[in-house]
Amino acid sequence: MKSWIDRRRSAVLLHISSLPGPFHKGVLGSEARTFIDRIKTAGFSIWQFLPLGPTHGHGSPYESLSSFAGNPEFIDLRECVSCGWLDTEQLNGCDTAEQHAEKRKIAAGNFWLQTATDTELADSVQSYRQAHAYWLEDYALFSALKTVYQDRAWWQWPAGLRDRNPESIDQEKLEHGDLIKQAIFEQYLFDRQWHDLKAYAESMELQLFGDLPIYVAHDSADVWANRDFFTINEKGLCTEVAGVPPDYFSTTGQRWGNPLYRWNHMQEEGFSWWTERVRQQLERMHMMRIDHFRGLEAFWAIPGESEDGIIGEWRPAPGDALMQTLQEKLGKLPLIAEDLGIITDEVTELRKKYGLPGMKILQFAFGGDDDNPYLPKNHEKNSVVYTGTHDNDTTLGWFQSTDEGTRERALKELHNARAEDMPWAMIECALASVARLAVIPMQDILELGSEAKFNTPGTLDNNWSWRMQDIPGAGCCCWKLARQLNRLYKRI
Repeated sequence: MKSWIDRRRSAVLLHISSLPGPFHKGVLGSEARTFIDRIKTAGFSIWQFLPLGPTHGHGSPYESLSSFAGNPEFIDLRECVSCGWLDTEQLNGCDTAEQHAEKRKIAAGNFWLQTATDTELADSVQSYRQAHAYWLEDYALFSALKTVYQDRAWWQWPAGLRDRNPESIDQEKLEHGDLIKQAIFEQYLFDRQWHDLKAYAESMELQLFGDLPIYVAHDSADVWANRDFFTINEKGLCTEVAGVPPDYFSTTGQRWGNPLYRWNHMQEEGFSWWTERVRQQLERMHMMRIDHFRGLEAFWAIPGESEDGIIGEWRPAPGDALMQTLQEKLGKLPLIAEDLGIITDEVTELRKKYGLPGMKILQFAFGGDDDNPYLPKNHEKNSVVYTGTHDNDTTLGWFQSTDEGTRERALKELHNARAEDMPWAMIECALASVARLAVIPMQDILELGSEAKFNTPGTLDNNWSWRMQDIPGAGCCCWKLARQLNRLYKRI
């Protein structure tokens, strides 16, 4: 099938949380629009970011409380002031997640008071609730109960709530209506701010590129509300979990801990949950990466009690039937397959059948032999090339910490570049690639080292927290150089 990427393009990778601004993390406000302005001026036509869902305490966007909800920490509270839901002085002291949440609680109370007299606002909220009924009410209750039970996992709640007993659910709705309404307000406002940002991006002829984790968190509204779709027992515990077997990255494999899908049941249901999940995300963005795409062809099933990925078995997944259903129900699928690691012919065949681009990571290109698929000369047009992703070190950090042999080969492959040419020699290589889409992390554009690394896979501490101090001005040399290279390699 022909690729859906229409021409040579380039993108900048930066998560929303890394935007600068007055709050404890980046938000969907003026800084996001300024970032769009800057990257557009530099010749980029796409902004890539990570999953948008609300996170657990460790902050990983790949371990979300919901596959559908937006992260309320991304809400720009300055809009709440302009709407009269907060006073200006209440914006002071939003330096932590807890303070931001407290201000949202105040804003929610005033918001709901306004809906009692503002019929236009009330109708807008009601329309939003109806349009998102598939997931919103369950998520709002889940969010409220997480607060009531002090963030305990849902399988540790009283049995009636754990098992969604109707009487128990109705009682909690009566007792904690304000918390439920706060969650609905947050999702309504997130949605409004997001679509305002999307409209601005479209007015600048810039596209938004999102990310969809293949699996969902065990402690999530998705699993709690749809237990039949997941490998969960009567006590809410995982009978089997996701991961990968031992390979050259790890002698013990990886145990991710996410419940697996009961694919047979999902297929019998017409893949309704998957369809709604993808539909929701494609309403927010113009294109989307599917993380661990190979899990749609076959997945590694690990017993729930195992502590690593050594014990398990490969099982087939109905990826072809799923992709066919998504295509029939949603039309064109502007999806990109994360196909890194050891990939079988069957996975590649599935990807190509639906015209999905795969990924090429330049930091992986300079080891092994000339058959290395990440070497620039081995790239394919229908692919997306990265200097590195959110899971890699920055290009400068990688170059400075890798072994001497890899550094020498990299410089040779990069047209006999010099060490002082990094990271721009790598950026230029990505933009010069035959791959139709080239993605450059913002840290590389800023020439930052390992201090700006966003995530170290397999660890929980000191991740997901890097932020820009400010957005470089339009006349900054980094934007000028990027524009020159984008023009040179016909990505404008």
